[in-house]
This record gives sequence, structure tokens and C-alpha cells, in this order.
Amino acid sequence: MRPLQISPETAVKLSEKLGVPLEHLMHMPQHILLQKLAELAKEDAGKQDGDEGTKS
Repeated sequence: MRPLQISPETAVKLSEKLGVPLEHLMHMPQHILLQKLAELAKEDAGKQDGDEGTKS
């Protein structure tokens, strides 16, 4: 399996956001990474929806 084809800056940001070591991220299977990104996007969308309800 070859490493993901992403830029170093993107890899560092994803590693921080997902809470996984950079080495693990670079060798993570693409379908697992996409699943984690989908979960992260869902969480962010939920936070934004919750924030909109509290604004006046």
C-alpha cells in the first residue's frame, strides 16, 4: 500500500483534526480516511446547526 497522495500541510492539518499520529495518517487506507472525514464533517455540521439556534 502506498502513502496517501496529499500535501504535507494537508497531512499535518488532518493529523491534528483527527487526533492521529502523522505516520498513521499517511499509511491509513483511503476508505478509512474518507470515513473519518465524513464523521468529522457530520460533527462540524451538528455544531454549526446548534450554534444557529442560539443566535439572536
